[in-house]
Amino acid sequence: MSVSWALPFEQKIIPKKGASKLVDINTYKEIHSQTVKEYRNFWASVASELEWFKPWEKVLDDSNPPFYKWFVGGEINASYLAVDRHAKSWRKNKVAILWEGEPVDERGNPKEVRKLTYHDLYKEVNRVAYLLKEKYKLKKGDTIAIYLPMIPELPIFMLAAARLGVVFTVVFSGFSADALANRINDAEAKLVVTADGGWRRGKIVELKQIVDKALEKTPTVKDVIVVRRTGHKVNMMEGRDKYFDEVIKDIPQNVYVEPERLKSEDPLYILYTSGTTGKPKGIVHDIGGYETLLHATMRWVFDIRDDDIYWCTADIGWVTGHSYIVFGPLTEGATTVMYEGALDYPQPDRWVSIIERHSVTILYTSPTAIRTFMKFGEEWVKKHDTSTVRLIHSVGEPINPEAQDWMWKLVGREEIPFGSTWWMTETGGIMISHLPGLYLIPMKPGTNGMPIMGVEADVVNDDGKPSNLEDRGYLVIKNPWPGMPLTIYKDPERYVKVYWSKFPGMFYAGDYAVKDRDGYFWILGRADEVIKVSGHRLGTYELESALIEHPAVAEAAVVGVPDPVKGEVPYAFVVLRSGQTPSQQLTQEILKTVREKVGPIAVVDKVFFVSKLPKTRSGKIMRRVVKAVVTKAEVGDITTLEDEASVDEVKKAYEEFKAEVGKSS
Repeated sequence: MSVSWALPFEQKIIPKKGASKLVDINTYKEIHSQTVKEYRNFWASVASELEWFKPWEKVLDDSNPPFYKWFVGGEINASYLAVDRHAKSWRKNKVAILWEGEPVDERGNPKEVRKLTYHDLYKEVNRVAYLLKEKYKLKKGDTIAIYLPMIPELPIFMLAAARLGVVFTVVFSGFSADALANRINDAEAKLVVTADGGWRRGKIVELKQIVDKALEKTPTVKDVIVVRRTGHKVNMMEGRDKYFDEVIKDIPQNVYVEPERLKSEDPLYILYTSGTTGKPKGIVHDIGGYETLLHATMRWVFDIRDDDIYWCTADIGWVTGHSYIVFGPLTEGATTVMYEGALDYPQPDRWVSIIERHSVTILYTSPTAIRTFMKFGEEWVKKHDTSTVRLIHSVGEPINPEAQDWMWKLVGREEIPFGSTWWMTETGGIMISHLPGLYLIPMKPGTNGMPIMGVEADVVNDDGKPSNLEDRGYLVIKNPWPGMPLTIYKDPERYVKVYWSKFPGMFYAGDYAVKDRDGYFWILGRADEVIKVSGHRLGTYELESALIEHPAVAEAAVVGVPDPVKGEVPYAFVVLRSGQTPSQQLTQEILKTVREKVGPIAVVDKVFFVSKLPKTRSGKIMRRVVKAVVTKAEVGDITTLEDEASVDEVKKAYEEFKAEVGKSS
C-alpha cells in the first residue's frame, strides 16, 4: 500500500517538567534496538523484578507458533502480587483503591467516597476467595462471569478469583442481556456476580433485571451473587440468587486463603472483544507474561512512584480497566482511583473536581473524553486546581493534535509529559508510547511515539514489506512479547486466522498506521470493520445482527463515519422486508431494537433505507464501498459487485439526507 498521508503536526514538544531523562531520538533508537535484538534476555530481566513462587525454566517456548508461552515452569499468582506482598510491607496502611460514587449532595460533593488500604484489600480479597472456594466450591480452571458497575467489589472479585486460579470474564455493565448471555455461554461460567443496579447520569441501571433475562439462555450458571449498590428491590430467585452481604457476613475478617501456585502460562481471564465477523472473540491472557508487561509499562509509561495518586478514567469492563485500573497499579503498590459514573455528571467539571479533590498526579483518559471536555469550554476546567497533575496519557483511539494541545495547555500547563498510548485487548498492555519513566524523547501532538522497549513494531504494505516512510500501511508486531494472548477461547484456529495469517510470522493488529521520518508511529484507526465509538469497540456484525432482529428488516450494513467528538459513529443502511414502508416511527423502533440487543452503548447515529446493498457475487456485503460513499472517498474497484446499481442506491439515500440537513440548517 502506498497511500501518501500528510502528517498534521511536525513541531516537537519538550516538557519542562519530568524531563530529567530526556535523550535524543537516535540514542533512544540505539537502546531500543538492543532490547529487541536480545528480547528474550531483556524480558527475563524485567520479569525477575516480580516475586515468583518458583523461577521459570525457559524464558519463551516458541515451539508451536503463534501459541507462545512465556516463563515456562515459573509459578506465580496475580492476586499475591497485587495484594499480599504490599499488605506485608510498609504499604499496609497505604490507600490501594480510592473510590468515588456518582451521586452528589446539594452542594455538588460526592455522597460516597471509600478508601481501601492494602490491608483492607487483603482482608476483603481473602474473604471473597474463601466464599468462592468453600461456599461455592469453585476451583482452579472453573470460570465465573462478573457483571458489576464501577464499585470496589469489582476488582475485589477479580483478585479473589485470580487467587484461586478461577478464570473470570468481566462483561461491561453497558451490554444487554443477549450480549451478556453470549459471553456467559461461550465462557461456560458457573457463577455470575452482579449488583442490584448501578448509577449512571443520576439514574439506576437495572443490572439484575438484565442478568435475569440473560440467564434464561445460560444453562451453565448455577449461582448468582448480588451486591447491594442502590438498595432498591430486585427479583431474587430462590436457590440461585444470594445477596453478597448475606453470604459473606459469617466469614471471619481474618480468614486466609493461600494463593494458588499457578503456572506462568495458566489463564488469568477471558475478555471478549468484538470481531468484524462472527461472534465476539474470547481473548485469553496468561499470568506471568501479562504481569511482566504491566509491571514494565507502569514504570516506563506512567513513571509510577509511591506518592502518586493515579487515575485511569476507563471502565474495568474493558481491557484498559483490567490492565491499568486493577492489575497494573495494584501490582506496583500504587493508589488507584475508581469513579463510578459519567465524567461530566452532574456538571461538566466533575472530572476536574475529582482531580482537585483527590490530588491526582497521573491521568490516563481517552481522546473522546477530552473532546467532550473541549465542547463545554475552558471555564469549567479553570474553576479547579489541577496543578498536582504531573503526567498525562491518552488511550482508546487516535488523538487529534488539537485535543492533545488543548489538554496539555489547560491541565498540563504546557510543561508536563503528555503521550498517546497504542495497544488493544489482544496485546494485554501498552505497545507503543512515549516512556517518560524510562527515557523521554521529544513529543509531537497526535503521535503515539515509538514501540516500547523489547517490542519490534512496524508499518507494512500489502506484501508485508516495510512501507515507505510517511505512507499509510498496516501496523504489525514482529516479535513475541509478554502479555500476548494465549489463544481465542475454544477457537485456536480463529486466533491464527485473525491475527497471524495476513502477514505470516507477524501479529496483525488490524490498524492503519504511518511511521514518520523520526520513527514515530501515527495510528490512523481500524483497517477492519470494527467501529470505535467513544473508545468502545463495536463489531459491525453485532450491530447488523441486532438490526436484523427487527421483523421489518431484511438486510443491514453498518459502517463507521468520522465524528469530531466520538471518533466514529455508526451509520446503518437497511433493506426492509417486502411490504414494509420506511417511516420515522419504524426508524425509532429499529434503533430501540439495537439498544435492547446490544446495549445502550450501541447508538446507531442514522438509519438509511435502501432497496439493495453493495454485495459480491458470493453474497458478502462490501462495507468499504458503503463507507467510501458516505465519507466521499474513492470507491475503488467494484468489478466484483453483483449489481453496481446498488452503489447508486447508497449514494441517493445519503445525498437526500445531506440535502435535508442543509435545508434545516
